[in-house]
Amino acid sequence: MIISSIPSRVSALIAALLIVLASFAAQAEKHPPAKPIDINLANVKELQELPGVGSVTAQRIIDLRAKSGRFHRVEDLLAVRGISQKKLDAMRPYVTVAATPSNASPSQKNSTPPKKASSQ
Repeated sequence: MIISSIPSRVSALIAALLIVLASFAAQAEKHPPAKPIDINLANVKELQELPGVGSVTAQRIIDLRAKSGRFHRVEDLLAVRGISQKKLDAMRPYVTVAATPSNASPSQKNSTPPKKASSQ
């Protein structure tokens, strides 16, 4: 009986090994995004395109963004658990932080406010 069960155990082990290897191969085939991703606008799926970012890290980026507000610079990603300087260096070419949106038009920003008339 023991001898007859060995082939099924070996088959199960080989199948499990193939599944693990296929998982690693899928990770190795991950292609970085064609253009930089704005980390203030990206969703989980977009963040997972970044080198070294899986589903857990992507969700941590979104959670930190929701808790603390907009990222002001790419280096702010170092506050995310699981992102080291090495990982940040690998993803840096593929991430960006867009300028803070503003409600004022450029002409309103550059103009000086009118002076109040003085009463004398």
